Amino acid sequence: MNIRELLNQKVLAAMTAVGVPAGLPALIAPGKKAGFGDYQANCAMGAAKAMGTNPRELAAKIVAALELDGIAEKLEIAGPGFINIDLNPEWLGEQIAKAQSDARLQVEQVADAQNIVIDYSGPNLAKEMHVGHLRSTIIGDSLARLLEFQGHNVIRQNHVGDWGTQFGMLIAELEEQLGAKGDEAMALKDLEVFYQQAKKHFDDDENFANKAREYVVRLQGGDAQMLKLWEQFKTISLHHSSEIYQQLNVTLKDSDVRGESFYNNDLEPLVNELQTQGLAVESDGAQVVFLQELADKEGNPSPVIIQKQGGGFLYATTDLAALRYRVNTLKAKRIMYFIDARQSLHMQQVFTLSRKAKFVDDSVSLEHLAFGTMMGSDGKPFKTRTGGTVKLAELLTEAVERATALVSEKTTDLSADEVAEIGRKVGIGSVKYADLCKTRTNDYVFSWESMLSFEGNTAPYLQYAYTRVQSIFRKAGVSPESLQAALIIGTEQEKTLAIKLLQFSEVLDQVAREAMPHLLCTYLYDIASLYMSFYEACPILKDGIAPELRDSRLRLCHLVAKTIAQGLDLLGIEVMERM
Repeated sequence: MNIRELLNQKVLAAMTAVGVPAGLPALIAPGKKAGFGDYQANCAMGAAKAMGTNPRELAAKIVAALELDGIAEKLEIAGPGFINIDLNPEWLGEQIAKAQSDARLQVEQVADAQNIVIDYSGPNLAKEMHVGHLRSTIIGDSLARLLEFQGHNVIRQNHVGDWGTQFGMLIAELEEQLGAKGDEAMALKDLEVFYQQAKKHFDDDENFANKAREYVVRLQGGDAQMLKLWEQFKTISLHHSSEIYQQLNVTLKDSDVRGESFYNNDLEPLVNELQTQGLAVESDGAQVVFLQELADKEGNPSPVIIQKQGGGFLYATTDLAALRYRVNTLKAKRIMYFIDARQSLHMQQVFTLSRKAKFVDDSVSLEHLAFGTMMGSDGKPFKTRTGGTVKLAELLTEAVERATALVSEKTTDLSADEVAEIGRKVGIGSVKYADLCKTRTNDYVFSWESMLSFEGNTAPYLQYAYTRVQSIFRKAGVSPESLQAALIIGTEQEKTLAIKLLQFSEVLDQVAREAMPHLLCTYLYDIASLYMSFYEACPILKDGIAPELRDSRLRLCHLVAKTIAQGLDLLGIEVMERM
């Protein structure tokens, strides 16, 4: 059930009936203030201007033609021609009853399912994942979950850094350490330390540096021994990131990995094709495409190097090859890149060049969904006390420890195992929600205190709201499935909460369109807040409440819990029955 869509169809039909030209929008929006309708149709002003007529008179004609019997309780015209629509409480009760008994909460699957490729996370396999990978990973995953729930065919792509000159150095180091330790798992136990050792070795020992350079050439030439060592390195490095994905409750799997190496065989043909098209030209020994479309203020074209002087390829080359694969093989119609805002020019260059070279046609949507930086309390990018990057594994461990301590303080009747499980869900959920509830494009300040708070727009507050509803059912001694009473929307609080619950589908549509998960977070927080107002104003288990009214309100409670649980699940956050 999508109220906005239903009203949109009804108002468009009425507009057509009174002679409004086709193509003009109905402009349906939820009411902003009490007393101005549950929804508004703001079409009359624009349509009247186009037709050269009076907007209030046109609004009156549209209202007269509107077929909303049983759906709307009242229609009125306000101001210069706004049409205020008050929904019928009986109709709302019927819609809530359907949503409460439906596994999908009456959210219909899209009629026009697309192949959607989502490029997210993309760690460098030479190093452990750090906080810089957090936003891409969890924002990308929330959109993957949501678009899949809507019925799209979502193809996750983890474009990991697993190729390039540094791998010669790493393979040479691995070979030497295997000679000493004989076990690659031991040698690569701490990737960060291993990388630092290899880099120091490379900088201090000319013989080692020469060997590393030779190994790069051999690796890129397909040498069997080099490829074997590289595969070992890759397997163990991927295992590190898989553990993080599991802990973060992220849906990326090993089968979603399409690293830079995957596109290796297409790089030379791609450069040749750009040369044949006259797009790539030689400049200082390198192959460069000059994009006039992205010229600077002085009119200088934007240069995109696609092959270095020595024959090596760059990120731009690999990203173009990835685009070709996604369009030609994966048949993507929408490609969403969750990549840091600092990569904006790079992504613009790749998108512009891919269209210019006819690798991607206009039917495919290319979207760079940039995000801001996670900041420390000092207003600078989040670092350790010593100024190093914060490892993601360590951040998540600390989150769970802090949450577990907090839960232990607040509870007396849970076992140690239950406290540990709740601590894990609250800790991981808090880190994710603190990020997802901020506008994606903004920087945000990382704060343990605010993210683990049980008040305000936080994961613990929403997880607790869910458990409060569950406790009502335990206290009532009934199962939600057994409730058969008609749903009565009698009070203002019940009506406000019912309308907000029925807007779930509208919110998902907006998040899917704009890739802004904070809109879903705000919606869930509104649900929890409205539920508290309803709970205080509308007694449920109080003595003297008629059984039908009690059961009606319990059904409303159940839909609140289902909506919070489903919404949090789309954000990759778990709920618990008790807290």
